[in-house]
Amino acid sequence: MATPEKKHNCFLFNFLKGSANRSSVPESDAVGEPPISTETDSGQGQTEHIADTAPDTVRNTAGEAGDLQPDEEQINAGLEELQADPIAFMGKLPAKYDEQGAQISSEASVSLFDDEAVGEKVFIDARDEKRQEITELDVITAGRVAFAENDQADGFVDTFSFSGLQGMEENGLMNARLAEQPWSDDYWAIYLGMLGHRYADSRFPGGWDWKDNYDYIHNNPALQIVESGKSDAVNRLSPSEKYDILVGDKNMTLTGKMWEAGKKYYARNGKVEPWMGLCHGWAPAAYMLPRPTASTTVLAADGKTFITFYPSDIKALSTLLWAKVTTASRFIGGRCNEKNPAIDPQTGRILSGKCFDTNPGTWHLAVVNQIGVSQRSMVLDATYDYEVWNQPVVAYKYRYFNPQKMRYARSLAEASALKTSFDNDRFRKYRDGQADTIVGIAMDISYIVETRPEDRSTDSSKYDRVQTVRYYYDLELDALGNIIGGEWYQNAHPDFLWTPEKGSRAVSYWEKKYGISGEWKSEEPLSKEWCQVAATTSGYQKAPLAVIVEQLIRFSNS
Repeated sequence: MATPEKKHNCFLFNFLKGSANRSSVPESDAVGEPPISTETDSGQGQTEHIADTAPDTVRNTAGEAGDLQPDEEQINAGLEELQADPIAFMGKLPAKYDEQGAQISSEASVSLFDDEAVGEKVFIDARDEKRQEITELDVITAGRVAFAENDQADGFVDTFSFSGLQGMEENGLMNARLAEQPWSDDYWAIYLGMLGHRYADSRFPGGWDWKDNYDYIHNNPALQIVESGKSDAVNRLSPSEKYDILVGDKNMTLTGKMWEAGKKYYARNGKVEPWMGLCHGWAPAAYMLPRPTASTTVLAADGKTFITFYPSDIKALSTLLWAKVTTASRFIGGRCNEKNPAIDPQTGRILSGKCFDTNPGTWHLAVVNQIGVSQRSMVLDATYDYEVWNQPVVAYKYRYFNPQKMRYARSLAEASALKTSFDNDRFRKYRDGQADTIVGIAMDISYIVETRPEDRSTDSSKYDRVQTVRYYYDLELDALGNIIGGEWYQNAHPDFLWTPEKGSRAVSYWEKKYGISGEWKSEEPLSKEWCQVAATTSGYQKAPLAVIVEQLIRFSNS
């Protein structure tokens, strides 16, 4: 059977157009930085601000390769397109760029959904299901207000310091990048067995058919490979198989649970949808847990088998831990499950309050105060953009434009339009009554996307994939300059932000119950108590123990 090209585009939280497959792009594409910032080696959680003297440019892919187009030109081009047909612009997906600043064209896109599935907007149902798990809300009140109860930035960010554009600009917060970026990982697709995926085994089918992949594992059991004593073969086992062997679980419970997830879908439908996976665990784990930087070798519970966990193995276990263990989280926005929401025929604007959120004012306040001030990532989601599905944010940059003149502006004063004289305001009837001034914003937001797992002995940010998207919107300021609302210029905008609370840990129920804590030495087997609790947790919670995952990270980074 021919093996299809493996496309690791996460459609549970990220539907990136064709860029997650590292083999499909030059190596330089996989190790570059996003176009809006540079990286430092300073401490975790710190933020670097890009110097104002740096050229504001992105690549103009309409010209010769390597040509650079200034922000001013590109933003003005976008505004001209908006003016020419506002409703069409409102309905299109925002422009996205790769690490070198080259715009990703729709022709270069690769979809895990066929045309019929995309047309039916299946991704909206799947996204809504995951949001319900995060928010635990049954009802979101319809109807838009400037800032709804679930649309408050000051209760979302770690530190809320700035409520106006003037203060943000004066404090160098028109652009920022986290010094230690969240790490890329696979989304561990269900059709590949999730953590049961033997990614390092060249004989593993890796095709779209779940049963072909399952049969290979069933016919080449991990315990037989361990009994063979061939260390190279042991190290090519899947992340969950390595974990089961580490904890001495001869029933291979965690691995069984990984394959069980796809079995029910396959039995019911004859296939497993390729977008199903664990991105809802990867997105928070990518910045809540440190990056594993090197492989580590540990002794299994049998006292004789040494197992090498590659960084991809440790990331996989981290992802599963945060996918299966509920933690306290904060969020902005709510559930939006309307595939065809009502549209204002005059503006193209979505009328549904629950699908309009997050308000642009809340969005701007959250980005600047969380990434720029609090120096910690958050997770981004956009219901009607199937290319952006809960990505960890790493950087942002915004520039002004005047919403009345629809031209790039070099200063806040130049970008400000008085509400009373803004006669051509398309959104006049939606404006907040306290709004005094309207300011246009073009924001570039950079986020981490998925990569395929590799049996590589080291990992660093150069192996991550970063993508940048540009959003156009305006902000409503009151007489004191505080941001009190705004309007989106495209419907495929961010409408859900979430993050685990700062300092929180994903710890399984059973290790809490039995007080499992402490450390172990890599050259010694785990205690019987840890092994017993690990097997129980694998069976009931389908998760690894936090103490094991976190210790593997420490081994990796020591």
